[in-house]
Amino acid sequence: MLPESERKGIIDLIRREVIPAIGCTEPIAVALCVARAKETLGEVPERIAVRLSANILKNAMGVGIPGTGMIGLPIAVALGALIGRSAYQLEVLRDVTPEAVEQGRRMIDEKRISIALKEDITEKLYIEAEVEAGGHKALAIIAGGHTDFVYLDRDGEALFDRRAAMGAEESETEVPLTLRRVWEFAMTTPLDEIRFILESRRLNMAAAEHAFTGEYGHCVGRTLRCDRERKVMGDSLFTRILSYTSAACDARMAGEMVPVMSNSGSGNQGIAATLPVAVYARETGASEEQTIRALTLSHLTVVYIKQSLGRLSALCGCVVAATGSSCGITYLMGGDYDRAAAAVKNMIANLTGMICDGAKPSCAMKLMSGVSTAVLSAMMAMDGRCVSSVEGIIEEDVDRCIRNLTTIGRDGMDETDRLVLDIMTHKE
Repeated sequence: MLPESERKGIIDLIRREVIPAIGCTEPIAVALCVARAKETLGEVPERIAVRLSANILKNAMGVGIPGTGMIGLPIAVALGALIGRSAYQLEVLRDVTPEAVEQGRRMIDEKRISIALKEDITEKLYIEAEVEAGGHKALAIIAGGHTDFVYLDRDGEALFDRRAAMGAEESETEVPLTLRRVWEFAMTTPLDEIRFILESRRLNMAAAEHAFTGEYGHCVGRTLRCDRERKVMGDSLFTRILSYTSAACDARMAGEMVPVMSNSGSGNQGIAATLPVAVYARETGASEEQTIRALTLSHLTVVYIKQSLGRLSALCGCVVAATGSSCGITYLMGGDYDRAAAAVKNMIANLTGMICDGAKPSCAMKLMSGVSTAVLSAMMAMDGRCVSSVEGIIEEDVDRCIRNLTTIGRDGMDETDRLVLDIMTHKE
């Protein structure tokens, strides 16, 4: 068992990274930034100017905004100014009403909102919201994390400024992890210290069950439960894993007002880290202890990989999240650390390079691809099958494999990221 001080550090890390969210986190983070700027101004703004990094813009263009029936950033910005409360964090729009949506529509129609790309920044997660009313102005900036405010001012007077210290603060608070340390924590930590992870199962299961009752997005989850599809794929543990995971994403990307448990700033990552493990545990009669440890292993593996990948990148988050769930499923199958490490290598050999082309309803299809590979990778690992170090980017050391994955996603795919955004913003 890890020393108590180390366990506490990791528990604090999980509690920071695995949190509830309503709606896609990028437009919701923009709404959060606008809400904080509005609160600093002290009144509903007459005009709002939002400047964003390319990755935020990419992930906010095509996704539904909860409670509005509308897609994209303008309504998220308007509602952040009208009814957003920054204390709610990633549930900032949970007080939305039809009346507020109508007010937001008028604000958009009156062209009181401007949205632009922030030039000359290196930070991939950057949100700047400037609001003005009655001759006064306020500015709020989020950078590095979806809820991390680094600057706030009113009428040019800085109320706080953490921009210069941001990188240093992140490195000081980051808990150093390896896959073996993740495994040891998940397997040996007293259950009462990590029982809170079951909330991810409750929230994300409820989101999936809700999605089965309606028509959301591309209905990927419901499609897998139809008679025609069951004749092709059957009604099995495997198809139930796929349907639950994709259904929760269907509802979330459509803008349904349902909370999910996110991971590392992404609701879809939280869904893909939770539901494959939760469904496998339920269907195989796993004990509560096994379920808690499997979910902890899955979520912490995702947090570990994201430490070197970064919050936003050109690599689809389903690759990382499904790698976590593959570890959790491997454990539930009776696997040990070596089998989990083999599952990670199998995942990296298969899915590295899947692009992120923004948050949108079709993300449910990518999640389905990721979690189907997670199950396959776990089964191969349990049979002693593992992609070898003479193949591609795989190495003997699993942590080096993870670094290879994240280096490609963070650095190698930068030009891909720029090209994807260019295509998205120049469609006819």
